[in-house]
Amino acid sequence: MTPPTSSAITLHINGEKRTLPVDHRTTLLDALREKLDLTGTKKGCDQGQCGACTVLLDGRRTVSCLQLAVAAEGREITTIEGMAEGDRLHPVQQAFLDLDGYQCGYCTPGQICSAVAVIEEHAAGWPSAVTDDVRPEAGPPPLTPEEIRERMSGNLCRCGAYVSIVEAVARAAAGRTTAESAGHPTVEAAGRTAVEAAGRATAAKAGEAAA
Repeated sequence: MTPPTSSAITLHINGEKRTLPVDHRTTLLDALREKLDLTGTKKGCDQGQCGACTVLLDGRRTVSCLQLAVAAEGREITTIEGMAEGDRLHPVQQAFLDLDGYQCGYCTPGQICSAVAVIEEHAAGWPSAVTDDVRPEAGPPPLTPEEIRERMSGNLCRCGAYVSIVEAVARAAAGRTTAESAGHPTVEAAGRTAVEAAGRATAAKAGEAAA
């Protein structure tokens, strides 16, 4: 018997459960845009090269054009629509707005989602390709413009607003550090927990494979 090619799935999106029928070949990007009317996530290259469709999946950034919707069932999905808290913009959104980290704005949702993850990855101590000292005990490297450019390199801006984008990420990261130093919970706390958990899970899998 031919297996079914579609089914109903439940996605956890921006804190809400959404059940929808999808063809098993449907990408998460198309499900968000065409099934759920969450059009903030943009379709650019549709090949995982431009970053316009970036969303957070369990706190980690992913290009939704390469992620099947059925594979995202049961996982926490955050899109640009879920970044703000009511009328209060997410600190990264505010930094992009204040520093003109955009021009046409088409790539901006993906840039912001990626930037949120970049800040949390850095705080968790994840090195990048340009990090000098990658020893675990070294802690997070300074979040220099070079570090930001490398970590954000998967998100393209055809308008060339890169200088302002780097400045916006740096400002948001500095604000996060200030809030933590003062003992205040940050907006990204849940995302950081997810990133750290994902890192532990990856390390555990690597250990199992090596055993």
